Amino acid sequence: MTTLEIKDLHVSVDTPEGVKPILRGVSLAVESGQTHAIMGPNGSGKSTLAYSLAGHPKYTVTGGSVLLDGQDVLAMTVDERARAGLFLAMQYPVEVPGVSVANFLRTAKTATSGHAPPLRTWVKEVGSAMDQLRFDREFLERSVNEGFSGGEKKRHEILQMELLEPKIAILDETDSGLDVDALRVVSEGVNRAKANTGVGVMLITHYTRILEYVKPDFVHVFVDGRVVEQGGPALADRLEAEGYDRFLR
Repeated sequence: MTTLEIKDLHVSVDTPEGVKPILRGVSLAVESGQTHAIMGPNGSGKSTLAYSLAGHPKYTVTGGSVLLDGQDVLAMTVDERARAGLFLAMQYPVEVPGVSVANFLRTAKTATSGHAPPLRTWVKEVGSAMDQLRFDREFLERSVNEGFSGGEKKRHEILQMELLEPKIAILDETDSGLDVDALRVVSEGVNRAKANTGVGVMLITHYTRILEYVKPDFVHVFVDGRVVEQGGPALADRLEAEGYDRFLR
């Protein structure tokens, strides 16, 4: 059993106008096998939470703590967080010219697991995962995300999640830019990873459509850098019907 425990987290970012507080005391815990939906309007701090947990240098933690199985995440470098079991699927995955998807995936697996996977079984595992994601194997020879469509980039993110087998996966608006078919395929990948490894999932989204496929156990509503309401799946249904107006007022 793995637990990611966030306690009273405060995060700021430097802007031309000065230091701006973004997160103002966020507390929540994600355990193995759980799915937590993080919802809220634009600018509420959802993505800031994701990138702060991953160690993005743009964001400065000014208070609180983050523990992964009792280990201080905030004291870790970015690569140490990945090796400890944290995974971030980015809203806007970056291109890495000159690095093939095949090399990227095997290097990442070697770095996170501590040893290179046996080539013969690895090739089969990668191919099977790509087939299930309807991700053409010819992408293995292409540079990471270079010239990929939005849907192809998101498939690649979930491919990484399935192959790297993290303890906790943070999915930052994985549903954005996906058509109906791609949304279903990507969601099936998330569900498959959960079933196979018991990964805990923090799913950041504006909309409830992905929650029709990836069923949340808990829903947290973010407004102005705080969790203003928490509940079960019924809370997501209420947000779909009513929006965020009652919180913003």
